[in-house]
Amino acid sequence: MIKENSTAYERYLPLVTAVAMFMQSLDGTILNTSLPSIAADMSYSPLEMQSVIVSYTLTLALFIPLSGWLSDKFGTRKMFMFAVFLFTLGSLFCALSVDLLTLNLSRILQAIGASMMVPIARLAILYQYPRSELLKIMNYITIPGLLGLVVGPSLGGFLSDNISWHWIFLVNLPVGIIGIILAYKIMPNYKNTVGKFDFLGLLYFSLALVFITLAMEISSVGINHYTLILGLVFLAGLLFTLYYRHFKRTAKPIIDLNLFKIRTLRIGLIGSLITRFGISGLPFLLPLMMQVGFDFSASKSGMMLLPSALTTIAVKPWIPKLVKKFGYRTILMSNTLFLAVIIFVFSFMEKDTPLMYYILLMIAYGAFTSIQMTSMNTISLSDLNDDQASGGNSLLTIMQQLSVSFGISIAALILAFYKDQMDFYHGDLVTAFHYTLITLAVLTALSSLTFTKLKRNDGEKLSGK
Repeated sequence: MIKENSTAYERYLPLVTAVAMFMQSLDGTILNTSLPSIAADMSYSPLEMQSVIVSYTLTLALFIPLSGWLSDKFGTRKMFMFAVFLFTLGSLFCALSVDLLTLNLSRILQAIGASMMVPIARLAILYQYPRSELLKIMNYITIPGLLGLVVGPSLGGFLSDNISWHWIFLVNLPVGIIGIILAYKIMPNYKNTVGKFDFLGLLYFSLALVFITLAMEISSVGINHYTLILGLVFLAGLLFTLYYRHFKRTAKPIIDLNLFKIRTLRIGLIGSLITRFGISGLPFLLPLMMQVGFDFSASKSGMMLLPSALTTIAVKPWIPKLVKKFGYRTILMSNTLFLAVIIFVFSFMEKDTPLMYYILLMIAYGAFTSIQMTSMNTISLSDLNDDQASGGNSLLTIMQQLSVSFGISIAALILAFYKDQMDFYHGDLVTAFHYTLITLAVLTALSSLTFTKLKRNDGEKLSGK
């Protein structure tokens, strides 16, 4: 491990990571409540706008493998500053977009920066601190990052209703400048030994992800070209097979599948992926149901999400104590089931549902989501050494972003299916939303089975038992 140009401010390194997480979470949540406004301005249906989110999250997944290799070769500080610059420039282009194509292209540029921004900052944390401090540090750095969840929905709704949707992207500009300055002054420039860049492996893996996501996208918008969808799935499977064969013959593959032999990493990654299939569609569905189904304004639907975000932050100080008392296995199994029940209860929401009902449900959802995310992230990284940190961190971030992309596509696909069925049976759109939420609840409940593979003492070095 090489650390260039060490500074006296390294104790503030978690602050840089927190700023990166704040930018990314703000950008994601501020967009959700603004999609109908953007759709109206660009003359699209709100139900067609999930491509703006999916293009971003897919690009994140495609370029995240590069983050570990680039940061190890050129240094964490240099690549982090470059990543924040790309993200900020992409935000400016998003604000200048005139149609769905230019917006998606701008989001792709934004996502290339974001694909390196958070992983590199988190990688610096892994290099800087011992594993015994990982739960405490990871829990801390997500608190400022979660401020984006608090500010995003309400700010997005306010800007869309009272000024212009363009400002939801322009707010990233000053934050990006602050992030670059902080990184220059605080972040150490860690480097590590890297092999020759695996371009062929990246090509196989990236194209496989593109094809499988295209299949999800085509399905979710209700296009009935089943031959094309099956063809894309077949090509994705073929490319994944080619990547596996390539991995077996390559000394330094872009994604080291041998990391899956680390049991806690494997369970954490698979559990994170499957669990997020159910819960990642919720931030996409709820604002859409409130605005399209209940005729709420963007501001009102944004405010409805505020209690969830506030609770997500409020429970953070209690998470290490809960994990220490009950252990990762018990926490993750039970917490996943609680989330499934909450999503199921969301399916009873109506336009005239009392405000207190919304608030209590959002508070519960925020609390259990906060516990789930922190626990899944830290158990995944618990048994990595410094040589495995870059690859394991990249794998975790890939799984996180893929699950968001797939979660949104799955939610849109299920919604489109039920919408077609409701039209056939002369139902209404709100009922289609309710059935979609019930289906996501079932998926989330089933994902709890993954965490039964954990042992009772897994993660003890993190929780301090």
